[in-house]
Amino acid sequence: MYKVSIKIFLHLADNLQITQSLKRKFFTNLLLLLLLNLLIKPFWVLGIDRTVQNVLGAEEYGMYFALFNFSLVLNIFLDLGITNFNNRAIARNTRLLTKYLSFLVSLKFVLAVVYAVLCLVVAWIVGYDMRQIHLLFFLIFNQFLVSLTAYLRSNISGLHYFRTDGLLSVVDRTLMIALCGVLLFTNWFSGYFSVEWFVYAQTVAYVLTTLIVLAFVVHYSGRFRLRINWKIYRSFLKQSLPYALLVLFMSVYTRVDSVLLERFLAVDGDKQAGIYAQAFRLQDAAAMLGLLFSGLLLPMFSRMLKQGEDISALLRFSFELIMVPALLGMIICQFYGREIMELLYHQHVEVSAGVLRLLMIGFTGIATTYIFGTLLTANGNLKALNLVAMAFMVFNFSLNVVLIPRFKAEGAAITAMLTQTGIASLQVVLVMIYFKLKVNYLLLLRLTGYVLFLILVGKISMFLENRLFGIMLLFGAGLIYAMATKLISLKALLTVLKEKDS
Repeated sequence: MYKVSIKIFLHLADNLQITQSLKRKFFTNLLLLLLLNLLIKPFWVLGIDRTVQNVLGAEEYGMYFALFNFSLVLNIFLDLGITNFNNRAIARNTRLLTKYLSFLVSLKFVLAVVYAVLCLVVAWIVGYDMRQIHLLFFLIFNQFLVSLTAYLRSNISGLHYFRTDGLLSVVDRTLMIALCGVLLFTNWFSGYFSVEWFVYAQTVAYVLTTLIVLAFVVHYSGRFRLRINWKIYRSFLKQSLPYALLVLFMSVYTRVDSVLLERFLAVDGDKQAGIYAQAFRLQDAAAMLGLLFSGLLLPMFSRMLKQGEDISALLRFSFELIMVPALLGMIICQFYGREIMELLYHQHVEVSAGVLRLLMIGFTGIATTYIFGTLLTANGNLKALNLVAMAFMVFNFSLNVVLIPRFKAEGAAITAMLTQTGIASLQVVLVMIYFKLKVNYLLLLRLTGYVLFLILVGKISMFLENRLFGIMLLFGAGLIYAMATKLISLKALLTVLKEKDS
């Protein structure tokens, strides 16, 4: 009996050590990614991209924004789920890198031709003019480079070289900041700036980034040469098809709104797309940071599930880490949306502030999806994920058709909010079912108390004449409350950081 008890104790101790080690691996790499992205991407979003819109105006930028999202809606045909499939496969068996690399890179080039033809044909059908087609051509090429780079980086993260992947994740934005900064803030080109130059600068940055990332992957693989084999292509595509469908559905319900604004509204479609872009930029910036969670968790969950390890501790740990700042940011935008818009933009502040409030409610759903959706992907529950995504794609498109003509940019924001929160709710339910987890009522109660506390502090802060002090009060009180109630436990985080890898 004593021997059995000792064995059980040692087994539990080993599992605890594994859990702490995984938490440490996740958290330390997340810190590095957040640090790198907080240093670089805010400069891009708030310093460059925002300045471009202020320089060009809502209509001109709105035209670019709609074209950019048009290229994103169809970019699934550049990937067809290969990146997510490859990331999961390499995480489970690192020896597959050398076998897959030569064939998948060549397949990406084949898919690029299919994607380009499809985009240009659809663009001609919907009636884009010659200038729009010209811009779209370069945006199509940019999307190919982004997709190829994402695939190449999936090999690096699949090998669990998260620090290297983190450094590579900011190369493109760093180069774009440098190039666009020269165009915007110097007189080297007589102060001239246009949408075309903005797109060209992105193209140069993406080309250089792809070459840099390729060099790292070739170094890790040991050898590389392009190989074409149509039978192997069919095999890869058959395995990656469920991932492709999921990305397609997600692309439609996350990016089609600005395209519909520009196409449906004959009078001021470009302007409404530009107004929507002002608010969407901030949600997208937050989503970029949230995406770091997904990028780290997918290979970690995949390897843990293959080895039969318990994922519940890492699931809760990551969920708390992402939801506390997501809820805090959402509440700040509810109270100070107008002030944030006035600080950033010169036009259409009132309308874009209303759009921002709606989109940031939706962001809490996006944050939830980055955790629970990633776990379902790692577990291979693609059929359920696809059914949910397809249903909400139809819902999103249908509701946009109804609301955009009536409410314009705000109608698109309402649709996005309902779509994102609805998908997140269903994914949480699916995780509970597939992993036989019980609802953590205590955590839900603590998060509800956190939101109510933020609302109370937000209302009190409105009595301050200086709105900046109000934002600082709300932000500081939110962090203090989260630490005091151990929604974010500094002691636990320090313990995780000090824990040595096993």
